[in-house]
Amino acid sequence: MERFDFIGVGAGPSNLSLAALAQPVTDLSAVFLDAKPRFQWHPGIMLPGAELQVSFMKDLVTLVDPTSRYSFLNFLVEQGRVYRSLVANGTSVSRREFEQYYHWVAEQLPSVRWRRRVRSVELGEGALEVRSDDGESLKTRALVLGTGKEPVVPHFVASLRGPRLLHSSELLTVRPNVAGQRVMVVGAGQSGAEVVNHLLSEDRQLPSELVWVSSREGFQPIDDSPFTNEWFTPPYVDHFHGLPEERRQTLLPRQRLASDGVSESLLRNIYRKLYLLDTVGDGRLRHHLVPCRRVIDVRRLAGALVVTLHDEDRGATQRCVVDTVIFCTGYRSVLPDFLEPLRDRLTDTDGRLQVGEDYSLNWDGPAGLRIYVQNFAENSHGIADPNLSLAAWRSARVLNSIAAREIYRVDQARATTDWAWEPTSPTPDPTPMATLVEQR
Repeated sequence: MERFDFIGVGAGPSNLSLAALAQPVTDLSAVFLDAKPRFQWHPGIMLPGAELQVSFMKDLVTLVDPTSRYSFLNFLVEQGRVYRSLVANGTSVSRREFEQYYHWVAEQLPSVRWRRRVRSVELGEGALEVRSDDGESLKTRALVLGTGKEPVVPHFVASLRGPRLLHSSELLTVRPNVAGQRVMVVGAGQSGAEVVNHLLSEDRQLPSELVWVSSREGFQPIDDSPFTNEWFTPPYVDHFHGLPEERRQTLLPRQRLASDGVSESLLRNIYRKLYLLDTVGDGRLRHHLVPCRRVIDVRRLAGALVVTLHDEDRGATQRCVVDTVIFCTGYRSVLPDFLEPLRDRLTDTDGRLQVGEDYSLNWDGPAGLRIYVQNFAENSHGIADPNLSLAAWRSARVLNSIAAREIYRVDQARATTDWAWEPTSPTPDPTPMATLVEQR
């Protein structure tokens, strides 16, 4: 049975970052197992023209090791694109090109094994034993979970899933026929806006009616201002982790638009398309952008879908008949099935994971065996956790913890905002009050 210093389960962007940073560390052995046949990054919603919302410098390695051969800049150089890219893109990049970069890195890493679906992880003698569907068994003292998140749709539509009711992550795999149809898009974050923009972009596939539903007060842009962006820095992650749990849960909803808002350029593009359809178009599309609504029920009726909405402003319900509903309602972290044998050891009395500063779980297992999580710690580490911004820094912190030494520096970052500021106590004036009175 092969033994490794650590095993990564999943080879998405988070664990791919860890694999790239670990590759030059010759005294650590690692393997990464992924069920997919090759690297894929949200293939169901890799829409033409979709832009990355962060700088390309927030790639797999650059912010902790700018000399790494696995940087996006090196990818551009090796592909012969760097000068054209700088002219065409500046510091932005399309999501499709960033996926090409991820694929390029994945192909170079011998530690990544594709078509390896993990079936179970169990406690063995002095090790964690990882078994895959092909019968392979491996041992390790550290496991790193990078299995990603699962799409979220309301529980009451589960039985209706199909070509007429789907999650945005399925858009390009299901490819619903929307030409001349009544379509509802639920969710006004970046993915919802990208879906709406996509529906408006193909003239021959234009719906006859589009209803875009937002539970928020409007269709709001991402907060990309400088001080808000400091929530996506290592000092703030450490500050957030040190706060009481009640305070962390209060802060997260208030910070949501820093992560889940829509790029302003995309909002302007959608607004202009709707304006042109209304003013110089042929009137084929009716559109309704409705904020402050929540979907509370969906029923089938004679080949159509009847959607019940709750109007938060007026406290009323509305019913809308459409042909297709696309839920752009995000993703959630779930404990993988292969960890079921360890579930009772991993969660607290409320069924939650307790994640330490170094992204290791506080679990009821042998002290020498560690389990780490990637993209699984928003509640404990803040709004940046699901974001690409700190992927390299988080992976470096995990790697340092596994190695029990500093392989990469992770503590040199500084922020302008001082969240934990403590004022210096004023020094008392040593002059007696009586003396002051006499001097007057």
